[in-house]
Amino acid sequence: MRAVTISEPGGPDVLGWGEVPDPVCERGEVVVDVVAAAVNRADLLQRQGHYPPPPGASDVLGLECSGVISEVGPGVTGWSVGDEVCALLSGGGYAERVAVPAGQLLPKPAGVELATAAALPEVTCTVWSNVFMLAGLRAGEVFLVHGGGSGIGTMAIQLAVRAGARVATTAGSAEKLAFCRELGAEVLVNYRDEDFVEAVRTATDGHGADVVLDIMGAKYLARNVDVLATGGRLVGIGMQGGTKAELDLGVLMRKRASVAATTLRSRPATGPGGKAEIVAAVRHDVWPDVERGVVRPIVDRRLPMSRAGEAHALIQASDHIGKVLLLPED
Repeated sequence: MRAVTISEPGGPDVLGWGEVPDPVCERGEVVVDVVAAAVNRADLLQRQGHYPPPPGASDVLGLECSGVISEVGPGVTGWSVGDEVCALLSGGGYAERVAVPAGQLLPKPAGVELATAAALPEVTCTVWSNVFMLAGLRAGEVFLVHGGGSGIGTMAIQLAVRAGARVATTAGSAEKLAFCRELGAEVLVNYRDEDFVEAVRTATDGHGADVVLDIMGAKYLARNVDVLATGGRLVGIGMQGGTKAELDLGVLMRKRASVAATTLRSRPATGPGGKAEIVAAVRHDVWPDVERGVVRPIVDRRLPMSRAGEAHALIQASDHIGKVLLLPED
């Protein structure tokens, strides 16, 4: 089969489109003929040599895809050849075919076009597992998400609004903030010229944010703790702003607040806290509203997989709103 290849760690220009071995369908897996894959920032890190796949995972890029099941392995029940699905992956999505543990499959939501469904698995599983399963966001609370125009941000805003939270977000342009407003965000902060701590405190009469979902890491750590309300919960899921920073435990203790950091890719396929558990929760708690159109995938554009380098450059420059999809060549 053909897949996006990496000639050596480096910039977007190291990505090519060539022949690689076909995936092998192991016990408990299915093979999906890929219709589309979505680009995530973790893919950029892997391309640069900073984020190797977990043991046993494909070294082909791609953490989510949509497509049609073409093979069902031993021990798999509930899925058949010909089913239209989308999938959470540990790797392998930038290809014509990919092997997927059956527990990481989701049915294509009714009313969502198959290629567009590739924009859903990673963002829904990331947001649901961190904002709701871990941080426990509740109706009436204040929720702050950084990078509101990203794939994660656009989904987090929608799910938080659906839950009855008051949503604040940061973004780097008026266009992105206007789109976030359309999704239901109330407090809009341009991080290029505004202080999000001051803006959120002002908008909430000094209360602050009950839950913060952060993609920046070290660069934002101190200010994220500052913006937390009493009893607030900060969840870090990204390291765009570095990995090392000092944490003032005194501030955290006075606020009776908590800080957590997680990754989705490194979780086990099964067991407590594993990918299958998260996927099942998303199917039960999120999928019905996706099918009703209450929550929708946001897609910026679609490109052929031979232009994966262009897609990576776009994501790296943050010149997108929502997800960028890659489609196999005809």
